[in-house]
Amino acid sequence: MFCRDAVKLVAELNQTEDIKPFNEAVFRQVLEEVQSLFEENSKDVNTITEDNTAPKNTLLVRHYAMNRNKRCLLTYLFHRMRRLRQARWELGSIIPPEISKNLIKPEAQWFHNYNKSLATYMRTIGEDGLNILNDIQPPKSLYIEVRCIQDYGRLEFDGQSVMLKKNTYHLLPRSECESLIRQGYLEHVSS
Repeated sequence: MFCRDAVKLVAELNQTEDIKPFNEAVFRQVLEEVQSLFEENSKDVNTITEDNTAPKNTLLVRHYAMNRNKRCLLTYLFHRMRRLRQARWELGSIIPPEISKNLIKPEAQWFHNYNKSLATYMRTIGEDGLNILNDIQPPKSLYIEVRCIQDYGRLEFDGQSVMLKKNTYHLLPRSECESLIRQGYLEHVSS
């Protein structure tokens, strides 16, 4: 049946929000299906005459199947890139190993280029640049209370230093600890 494998790829995206390993086998099968449909259409196009218009319907069905396969492949790639972009904003410039092992080389290259573009853009804002990854949500105060979820070590900021050990509570500047919250070292304590 046409497009079965392509639909399988798109359905795989809905199973989880995580970046699963790239399904290269199914991806290649869909590409091969598109190629075979194209070749069959190329052969049948020459058989259409004014007297024999029967192949037109077959050509249209194959053409629509090819287009649907292409759209499914592009959807699969687009959603993987969107999830990578989201991971960059949530986790920072370094991809965790559980995500990076699921990427293929072009995706890893895309992530690297996206990091470079984002860093270049942030350097161009203001005199010293501006980290637009801080304050994704508008802050209510400059200092927040945080709990250390796992040992981090010494955090230095504004001429001060704090030792971040597991299960300790601290009142820290929001700008210094937002990236650590996103990475999972700290947890914001709601008051």
